Amino acid sequence: MRLALAEAQKAERAGEVPVGAVIVSAAGEVLGRGSNSPIASNDPTAHAEIMALREAGAALGNYRIERATLYVTLEPCVMCAGAIVTARIARLVFGARDLRFGGVRSKFALADSELLNHRVEVIEGVCGAEAQEMMKRFFEERRG
Repeated sequence: MRLALAEAQKAERAGEVPVGAVIVSAAGEVLGRGSNSPIASNDPTAHAEIMALREAGAALGNYRIERATLYVTLEPCVMCAGAIVTARIARLVFGARDLRFGGVRSKFALADSELLNHRVEVIEGVCGAEAQEMMKRFFEERRG
């Protein structure tokens, strides 16, 4: 999660919402990293999770990223939760809940839905206070 927090700081320095993600294999190898970049890339899909999934898929030469863990500082949105399920990520570890757009716990429970053919193990709250404080500070600076 510390690596994901570093990716979030990278996004913040670039003027993006501070969200970071890292995908780690079962053997502990970093497969992909991502930081939010929809503003800089003019791409609404350039969320941290999507960027990390793209990098991991390229590293593995496969769109399925099985037996891996995705660490992300903020609860994934519905788009990202769907991509996580499609990629067959085994475990999702996230920091803070996203009460407005969360697709895993706050608004929807997409990642481990019994309606889907793949369920992701979800662990929440890891470094949650730190991730939440980073988000709070970012938006306070933008408003004030």
